[in-house]
Parts: sequence; structure tokens; C-alpha cells
Amino acid sequence: MVRRGYCNLQGDYRPEVLSAMKNFVPRQVLPQGLAGQRLWHAWELILAAVLVAWSRSSTAGDRFDEARLSLRQWWPKKALGETYSGFIKALVRFSELLLQAVTAALRRAMVEVAGPHRRREGWEAFAVDGSRIECPRTAANEAVLHRAGRQKTGPQVFLTVLYHMGTGLPWAFRTGPGTDSERTHLREMLGELPAESLAVADAGFMGYELLSELLESGRHALFRVGHNVTLLRELGYAMEPRGDTVYLWPQAAQKGSWPPLVLRLIVVGKGRHRVYLVTDLPEEALSQEQAEVLYRLRWGVEVFYRSLKQTLGRRRMLSHAPQQALCEVAWSLVGLWLLGLMSVQEIVRRGKDPLGLSVALALRHVRQALRQDRRSVDGRWLQQGLAAALKDGYRRRGPKKARSWPHKKRERPPGAPKILIAAQEQVMLSQKVKNPNAAA
Repeated sequence: MVRRGYCNLQGDYRPEVLSAMKNFVPRQVLPQGLAGQRLWHAWELILAAVLVAWSRSSTAGDRFDEARLSLRQWWPKKALGETYSGFIKALVRFSELLLQAVTAALRRAMVEVAGPHRRREGWEAFAVDGSRIECPRTAANEAVLHRAGRQKTGPQVFLTVLYHMGTGLPWAFRTGPGTDSERTHLREMLGELPAESLAVADAGFMGYELLSELLESGRHALFRVGHNVTLLRELGYAMEPRGDTVYLWPQAAQKGSWPPLVLRLIVVGKGRHRVYLVTDLPEEALSQEQAEVLYRLRWGVEVFYRSLKQTLGRRRMLSHAPQQALCEVAWSLVGLWLLGLMSVQEIVRRGKDPLGLSVALALRHVRQALRQDRRSVDGRWLQQGLAAALKDGYRRRGPKKARSWPHKKRERPPGAPKILIAAQEQVMLSQKVKNPNAAA
């Protein structure tokens, strides 16, 4: 159970931070020991990784020194590694094991603290999206991480996040070389989605194989479709076709005698801002209005990436070796996840919406708490500060939109899907797929 409070007993704010971290990652869920490690135990290694992620310093060594100073204040007599090289070597070696334990603990805590915000529009919904993070242009990084995107980019780590749309926090993530596919990452994470949950994704995830796997796993989909997707009408495959029934059945699936996917087309917006969505859910389970709200909330995953890259300052990793870079990205995300969870607990406890969290304010508050010269006069200073870490609520008089900068990335909207009336051959083939044992 997530404890409802953490109290300062030692006269400064640092114990409050430690208590809050223990609240969400208790020691008993961690491995009892790390083979061959004398200076780093699982709990101290995780704390150091999170503190490094929270640091504002510009070099890896300085980030580690700040983290080790906090650990030394908490445990003056405990043996701790003294160098960044030793720390990162241990973290890379045991990262997979520790990440499994930490992410499972954070997910359990999210379920406990979410309260009424676990669902949006009646659904436990998850947005999914990928992003690339720059790494130093070393020979080792270039050989393993590769380069994707524009010509002048260096080696990159590809990060894909499942974002819980109720709390505004990550639920699962995958990392890989810059040339990895976000669809592949999502396939790997399907088993981590709760049963009967709803995955909300942009047009880049739309595909027959991925959508088939998602639906067969017992989850549901709300995906945007664009001009590169062909949908069929009047195929006659569904038992009770409706006016908004469409079928995703590409040529490869037809040749393989795989069944068409029966979907419902939802169109929101008007004119140039029209968005085309497909879902496997009937209107009784997901209305057009609910679908529009949920798709708009998908933008939260984009804001999360901005918090990681801009607010936390992790637009570019510092590691010169590929395994260290992958590890650095993963633990930076865990640090942001834990920071958000500490804040969401206090925001929900006070009856506020967790989607109003200001990561910048929460990060500033925690960093202040970790400074040596901060002395506590109130045992609930950290709790109160995280509860107040909310975005401004004033109404803007104009759009918060950047000027037309020459280097700004501009992607063309996906456009409208191709919607065709099924040919007679396709109708006959679909019936054969539906009833393979029927007489010819």
C-alpha cells in the first residue's frame, strides 16, 4: 500500500525526498543482492540513478557527485561507490533486472493513487508514441545506435512510451537504436496493457498486423488513419453492418486468406482540420464525443516528451557508449515517472486533476529540497509544494504558438483515408474466409 504521508524528522528537507521515494519503490520489491557487487546494492543504485536524472548539472560526473552527496547525507556510514564510471558500469549491468522491479512497483502505485482519474470517458486509456533522443557522435554510438531522420542528425536512441491518459504518467516504455520501429516497441508492450484497456494512437501506428495483434489480445483501439490506408465498405463480412462500418483488409491479408478487420469510422472536426479515426468499439461503448475527447487527450504524450527533453534537460544524452546511452535514457524516464507520481499523489489527494501537473514546478521543488542549505520549518513542505505544482489556469487571449521559425519541424497532416466499395471478388473471398467449410 502507498503510505498517505511522509514526515520530516531530521530538520531538513532531504529525508522527505527519501521517504517519498521509498513510498513508491519499497525495498522489499527489489532484488536481495546484486552478484559481484560490494559497493552498490539495488536500492542505493536505483536512488542514485533517479537523483542523477533529477540533476541539472551539465556533465555526467557532476550529476553523479550531486547524487552521491545526497546518498551520503542519508547514510553517512554506508559504503558507496566513489566514481561515475563504477556507478554506470554497475547500472548498465543490472539495469534490466532493476527496471523490471521498479516499473512494476510504479504501476502498482499508479493504480492506488489514481482514484477517480484512472479512467477517462469511461475507459482506462493509453496513448502511445515514439520519439528520438540525440546522443554524442562517437564511433561506438554511430555503429550501434545508428542515425535516423534528417541528414545532419547524429546517433539516436528511439524511445516509445505507453502514456496513461488518466494520470498523465508513463505506464511502460521501450528503448532501442534510432532506427527501431515504434510499432515493434508497441508489440512488445501489448502484454503490459491492462485487459480491456483502450490504446489511442496516431496514424503512424495504423497497420493490419499490429491492429490484429492488439484486438486479439483483448484490448481495444482508437487509431487515426491517413491517406496511406485503404478502407473498404459493403464487404458483407460483419453480421450487422452499420453506416459507419469499414473494413481494413490489405492485399497481403487477402492473399493470405486472413480475415478482414471490422472497424467503425469516426470523423471529427471540420474542413482542413477533419480527423479520421477507427475503432473496434460500437457507439454504445465509445461515442463520437468520447472518441474526440480521448484523441485530444492523446496530445499529453507529446507534452510528456517535452517535459523529458526540455524541462528535465534530457534532449541529448551524455553517454559516449551505446549501452550507457540506452541506460541513461531509461533511467531519465524513470526519474521523471517517479517525480510525476510523487506529485500526482498529492494533487489527487487534494481533489485536483493530475493532468494539471506542472513538471517544471515539481522538479524545481524537489531540487530545492535536495539543496544542502534548505532547512525545514514544516514537516509537510515537500507535500504541499508538490500539491501546488499545477499549471496556470488563466485563459489565453491568443494562441500559444511559435513563430514561423525556419528550422522548425513541420509534418504534413495524414489526410483522409481511401474509402472504396468492395469489389465482387473481395465480397466472395471474404465469405470464403468467414465460412471456410461452406460448400463452394
